[in-house]
Amino acid sequence: MPTMTPDMTKTISPKTAIPRDKIYEQFTIDRPGKIIFVEHHLSTKANLRCLIRKMSIYGAELEVSPYLTVPGHFFLEILGIRDEIGCTLIRREEEKLTIGFNMLIDPEFLHHVIRLGFGSND
Repeated sequence: MPTMTPDMTKTISPKTAIPRDKIYEQFTIDRPGKIIFVEHHLSTKANLRCLIRKMSIYGAELEVSPYLTVPGHFFLEILGIRDEIGCTLIRREEEKLTIGFNMLIDPEFLHHVIRLGFGSND
């Protein structure tokens, strides 16, 4: 059911609402990463390489080969950072993946990732 905005002149519905992955400010990262598959008994042996194009506290835009199958749920590892982030695939458009993090990441962590990009000589 649509809800009324404070000025009561427009209604917001799921069709007109801004997608959650577009609400948060996105930063260009252009950093290599790994998609780590969550397998039977939570083992994480299989992975594939990706390029993290943009990132926000909510999620990221990744680039992978359009011929590779990507699972709906996985961990993301950013090159140079040991932590793995739990992720859910939101949508895929050929090689572009839009993902959401299973929890909002700490803004300080995002700031650290952004700073890593300025220190590289790529």
